[in-house]
Amino acid sequence: MNYETTITAEAADRVPADVAAGEGTRPSPVLRWLLIGGAGLLALLLAIAAYFALAGGEPAPTADDTSQAPVVSVVVPGRTTIDGTLEVPGTVAARRPMPVGIAGEGGQVMDVRVDAGDWVRAGEVLAVIDRSVQSRQADALAAQVEVARADADLAEANLDRALQLVERGFVSKADVDRLRATRDSAVARVRVAEAQLEELQARNARLNVIAPASGYVLERNVEPGQTVGAGSSALFRIARGGEMEVLAQVSEDQLASLSVGVPATVVPSGSDKQFAGQVWQLSPVIDSQTRQGTARIALPFAPELRPGGFATARISSGTVIATVLPESAVLADDDGAFVFVVDEENKARRVGVRTGMVTADGIAILEGLSGEEEIVLKAGGFLNPGETVNPRRAGPQERRASLDTVRQ
Repeated sequence: MNYETTITAEAADRVPADVAAGEGTRPSPVLRWLLIGGAGLLALLLAIAAYFALAGGEPAPTADDTSQAPVVSVVVPGRTTIDGTLEVPGTVAARRPMPVGIAGEGGQVMDVRVDAGDWVRAGEVLAVIDRSVQSRQADALAAQVEVARADADLAEANLDRALQLVERGFVSKADVDRLRATRDSAVARVRVAEAQLEELQARNARLNVIAPASGYVLERNVEPGQTVGAGSSALFRIARGGEMEVLAQVSEDQLASLSVGVPATVVPSGSDKQFAGQVWQLSPVIDSQTRQGTARIALPFAPELRPGGFATARISSGTVIATVLPESAVLADDDGAFVFVVDEENKARRVGVRTGMVTADGIAILEGLSGEEEIVLKAGGFLNPGETVNPRRAGPQERRASLDTVRQ
């Protein structure tokens, strides 16, 4: 009996038919995962190839990727025509101030007839000085004039009588000549006395302080009872015709852009009223310390214009063609004003500029830009020269917001 053969046959009868049929072709688990991974990788490569085929380009190198670069707002400002206006500080002053003092020998002030803020006419008496002593001297000289005239009349009469007697031979010609000389001396003494009297009267008239011209009294520096003399300071200060002016301080560059006759508007400090005037004189010299000159703006009289007060002058300086940028785009340091320009490689590049007037639309850039560059509108203070940026054109609302910052 074959026992081994019987057991083998029985075991074979107990194996399922489907297992027995596929036992020699079933793959291992490792091979199955490798096949799945390869299929996934192939699908990914096909997807990438399809993307670039549809996009029509190749993947950018890693070095040119700007996705991580900071986003900055940029503007291309161009160039525009600006009505030039210089806004400069100044001081109100009388255009033609006239200090009035003692013209004569002086004395004690008896009466002051005007005060600061009054209008006076040419020749009007402003103050009267005591002349009691001078009046007595004038009376004495007037008496001397009468004495001299009496002597002259007597000498004239003696000469007339002598001329009648000389024809009869009672008086010699020598006596006539002597009498004629006496008469001439008496007449000369009359003239001397009259000249002395007129001189004293003129000196007495100068004791009155007289207004040299019509105008507006700015200062009164004298009171009754005060003793004044030829060395005293000015007793009054008058603005001739009441005309005023503003002494506007401008830089030498600004002074070169102005001309006599240009209009100006003046706003005194502490007032909202505006006064129209015009530049009537430009300083012929520049201060070597401040590098500034003076533009003198003529103004008509107004009570709000007080000499010595501060004022702001807006002077028309013609038109200029320049680039205008919001204040947020213009930076400054020890080297001067500058802006950041985004070049073709999206690099932030520092460009020095020379600024001009500040207008309602922004700051005028006189030098350094052509107006066709892409200028960083904001956040330029956080950039470094050469830094890669992601530029974005600023919209109208963002531009208006920047301009509102300038106006504030």
